[in-house]
Amino acid sequence: MRKVVIDSVNIHLSHPDELPLGWVGQRDLMDQVLAAWLLVREDDLPMNPRLIGKPGVGKTTLAYAAAKGLGRDVYLFQATMDTRPEDLIITPVVDEGQKIRYVASSIVSAMITGSIAILDEGNRMSEKSWASLAPLLDTRRYVESLVAGVKVRAHPDFRFVATMNDDASTYELPEYIESRLTPKILIDFPEREEERAILAQNLPFAPDEILDYLADFLEAAHRAQEPFTVRDGINIGRYALKKLKGAEGPRNPGLVFLAVAEAMRLILGEEALIYLDSRF
Repeated sequence: MRKVVIDSVNIHLSHPDELPLGWVGQRDLMDQVLAAWLLVREDDLPMNPRLIGKPGVGKTTLAYAAAKGLGRDVYLFQATMDTRPEDLIITPVVDEGQKIRYVASSIVSAMITGSIAILDEGNRMSEKSWASLAPLLDTRRYVESLVAGVKVRAHPDFRFVATMNDDASTYELPEYIESRLTPKILIDFPEREEERAILAQNLPFAPDEILDYLADFLEAAHRAQEPFTVRDGINIGRYALKKLKGAEGPRNPGLVFLAVAEAMRLILGEEALIYLDSRF
């Protein structure tokens, strides 16, 4: 594990994340993220975009793809209701020699290395945790670790983005954090053809028939204001393909439909089946 020395304290860095994610969707959303990170002059500072949408619409994928498109390392931090301020900054760990080792979070590791940090599902965190990041998200661009007794300043190339679910199981952000997380980029359900392309990218071994079933299902569900997302479609497709893999005998349209229907019932429940169109 790589380490750096800050104010005579050894800080061990986390490793960047390598994920099999690629953005297939609206290019203007990618452009909005990249514009927020752009500097228009030497004394300018990057902004901290906030990606908002329902679970499963691709917020994390968009953030990751934007970062990788810049050729940068990406560090992902998954926020939860139990996230503590020290979890976001530096955590003391007792090693085998009973000595204290200070380990930087993925966010601080990105700060030090000039990489990009994604804070995933940030509105699941409490205000106390957000307060520890407040100086990082304004012109000061630093965090303080009371545990290690150091102040960590962000590398000029450091960039930050937060994703937030648009649902009821989250905290309200304090106003002083809201004003630091701008611009607010809203991600909605893709159009049918974009959604089908996303399905095809994630299910490259799926036949066209299954992809069409799933794309039509999601389109009908979106029209009815149901919360089902392309992530649900991918999971349905994966399970249906597993069922078909284990089936004996020749594959026929009826068998394919039944596999998709069974996968949908087990993953989303009986109520989802009304949006599945039978073609046989």
